[in-house]
Amino acid sequence: MQQIEIHVVPFDSPVAQRLITATLADLGTRYGGSGDETPVNAAEFVSPAGAFLVAHLDGQPVGCGGWRSHGDQGDTAELKRMYTDPQVRGRGVARAVLAAIERSAREHGRKRLILECGDRQPEAIAMYTGAGYERIPNFGFYADAPGCLSFGRTL
Repeated sequence: MQQIEIHVVPFDSPVAQRLITATLADLGTRYGGSGDETPVNAAEFVSPAGAFLVAHLDGQPVGCGGWRSHGDQGDTAELKRMYTDPQVRGRGVARAVLAAIERSAREHGRKRLILECGDRQPEAIAMYTGAGYERIPNFGFYADAPGCLSFGRTL
C-alpha cells in the first residue's frame, strides 16, 4: 500500500513552487491565460495566518494546497492552490490534503473554510461537495467571473 505523507512547507519553497506551477498550468489548460490571476503572497501562508502543505506519495511530491486567513473576523480561512498530480489522481491524495488543511485551519482557530472553484473542474467540485462543502455566494478575485463557483464548510 502506498503511504501519503503531508508536511507544512513554505509557500515559496522549491517543492511548493514546482507544484504551484503545475497547478497554474492545469488551470491554464482548462480556462486559458495563466490559470489564476488571484493575488497571492507567500507571507499569507505563514502560521498563524495560514499554512501551505505538500503531499508526498512514496516519497515523491504529488499534491499541495494551503489556507490563508480571510476577512476581518479571524475565524474564516480560504483554501488556495489545491492540486494533485494527474498521474496519482483517484488515490486519495486530494482528500488527504483537504483533511490536513481543514485540521490545520481548525487548530489555528478558524471555524469556516471557503474556496473558489471553476465550473471546468468537475472532479474538484465532486470532491468538495462530497466532503460537505456547500455553495455560497461568490467572493474574491473571480466573484463576478462566469463559471466561478464558491463553496464553504463549517470546520
